[in-house]
Amino acid sequence: MKFQLVFILILSFSCAPSKLNPLKKALASSNQKIKTVMDNLEQYEVQILFTEVLRGPKNKVVFKDYAFQVNHRNYFYPASTVKFPTAILALEKLTEDGQFNRDTPFFVEGDSLNTTFANEIRKIFAVSDNESNNRLFEYLGQDGINNRLKNKGIDARITHRLSTPNSDNLITKPLFFYLNDGTKVSTKPIINTPSKPLSIEKLKKGTGYLKDGQLIREPMDFSFKNYMPITSLHKTMKQLVFPENYPKKKRFHLTESDRAFLMAMMKISPKEAGYLDADHYDSYGKFLIFGDDKSPMPNTIEIYNKVGYAYGYLTDCAYIKNKNTHKEYIITATIHTNKNGIFNDGIYETETIGIPFLAELGRQLVIRP
Repeated sequence: MKFQLVFILILSFSCAPSKLNPLKKALASSNQKIKTVMDNLEQYEVQILFTEVLRGPKNKVVFKDYAFQVNHRNYFYPASTVKFPTAILALEKLTEDGQFNRDTPFFVEGDSLNTTFANEIRKIFAVSDNESNNRLFEYLGQDGINNRLKNKGIDARITHRLSTPNSDNLITKPLFFYLNDGTKVSTKPIINTPSKPLSIEKLKKGTGYLKDGQLIREPMDFSFKNYMPITSLHKTMKQLVFPENYPKKKRFHLTESDRAFLMAMMKISPKEAGYLDADHYDSYGKFLIFGDDKSPMPNTIEIYNKVGYAYGYLTDCAYIKNKNTHKEYIITATIHTNKNGIFNDGIYETETIGIPFLAELGRQLVIRP
């Protein structure tokens, strides 16, 4: 009788359903926004990293990670997501320089705008302003960005500015700062190391591209473009939001004030940043969960993120808090939507396939776990 009881208990335990992998469960959804992509995975180049942030005794943070098709050697164009580390590293360098801070007025040589790093970082996260990124780029330089990321253990290769002529110029422009005593101080131009072509997979994309209005009937070569895989974006988010989980040499060396400012900017809506036109709705820069809905975002979900979109690639790297469930997550995902295989023609399935997929993915992982 005793043996039978033990047997029944063991059998009951072995037959109990195990907790499903939440990422696998989300991607198995019958929702058409997910299913359309999952039925054509090769076409859409999907890569996803999903982390559940678990808090234990004394609020110690533990990461529970899940991955789908993640391969740092399969190239995708990171677009504006590179502005995320650039903003962090610019604040880090300001602290090291000691003479300036994020509110010190400055201008870049040849630029008509007097501004501050605080203003430029606000525009980077609120509306993904390319010129704002490029001003920070002039301050850091390619080598500065790449060496700092390497020292943090983050694999990336940043070679060029965004959407500007001579984007890969190896010599940066000086910045002129106005100090409190009225003194004008300039930085020196930085001469950077020439870039070598990337040696990873899937660098040649599509069947053609437009150049100066002419269609070139050959794959577009991304060998000299910026490179930041989702593993690196995801790691950047972890190291920024949870620095105590990393040794000091791997942390971003920010003041508490700068770190709090950066987190606030990552969460800011275009409206809060002063962009009041209809084109800049709440979810303008929030693909996950709300990207396919232009309604005001609820205050029960907090999203700290940076998106990127160009050449049909859409990427979002986000730290998300669900205030209803008191759960926290980090999601980094990328998808490529370019059915006709032609780059620079402006014909991408961004609104019909890409953003709906990322939005529903976020809902499946955060709202309906």
